[in-house]
Amino acid sequence: MAPSIGPIQPMNETRGPPDVVPVIGVAPVGGVSEIVTKVIAAHISGYLNLSAEILRPLDAPEYAFDRQRLQYNAAKILAGLESVCFFGFEKIIAVFNVDLFIPIFSHVFGEARQGGGVALVSLFRLGRQRDGATSPPAVVHERAAKVALHEIGHLFNLFHCDDTRCLMHFTGGVDDLDQTPLYFCKYCTTYFKDALRPIQGVHSGVSEKPPG
Repeated sequence: MAPSIGPIQPMNETRGPPDVVPVIGVAPVGGVSEIVTKVIAAHISGYLNLSAEILRPLDAPEYAFDRQRLQYNAAKILAGLESVCFFGFEKIIAVFNVDLFIPIFSHVFGEARQGGGVALVSLFRLGRQRDGATSPPAVVHERAAKVALHEIGHLFNLFHCDDTRCLMHFTGGVDDLDQTPLYFCKYCTTYFKDALRPIQGVHSGVSEKPPG
């Protein structure tokens, strides 16, 4: 059963340049730390040159809990949130503390439908190193920002990139994620800018990898 959610109201915002309208809503779901949503919003503004607004928290998606896997079904959550009207926002990034999965993977850090309106970010596995040690908060925040920006790329129809130095390169674990840069390669940068042109006159100064 999809969630029943009233009008979505912003809490605060991280604005881009004056001529850029708010495009991305960052929605904490359940008990997500406010600092994480602020970091994600700041990275959206700083790296993608788009305004971001932090929305009021949404309820945890109990309707998507899978009792056999003891995880939350990302596909069900996407379907539920895509049925909600987030008025005034081009795309939504929903941030969770729970463990997300899709049937073909044991877990996912993030999930989005190509060209869709909502993307998911899970913090559940971002706070641990491969050896089980706890990761410093700064590392967790950077990982969350990378996942969010990667999923925004999918929302704007970017596919996975073969370039290991590109933010759109597929990452299967936290070690890979830590090696992933916070910028797109020159090709993904071009595709992303092209995708933004029809959106209310938005012009993006999205960060591109340094030459060389």
